[in-house]
Amino acid sequence: MKSSAQNKEIKELTTAELEEKLAAARLEYTKMQINHAITPLESPIQIRDKRKYIAKLMTEKRSRINNAQ
Repeated sequence: MKSSAQNKEIKELTTAELEEKLAAARLEYTKMQINHAITPLESPIQIRDKRKYIAKLMTEKRSRINNAQ
């Protein structure tokens, strides 16, 4: 359920909002990795989920570029 709602949210974003979310997610992912290297996170699955979220954003961005051509 969570991912379908997340996918719907991503598709409703404008291209500028998509870029902003992607940049913010990448920054947060990097911080999570660094923090996890120093002191392990309570749930390392958060890192995997963030990586998948970034992939979804990038997929939507790429599909918009391909559809525009």
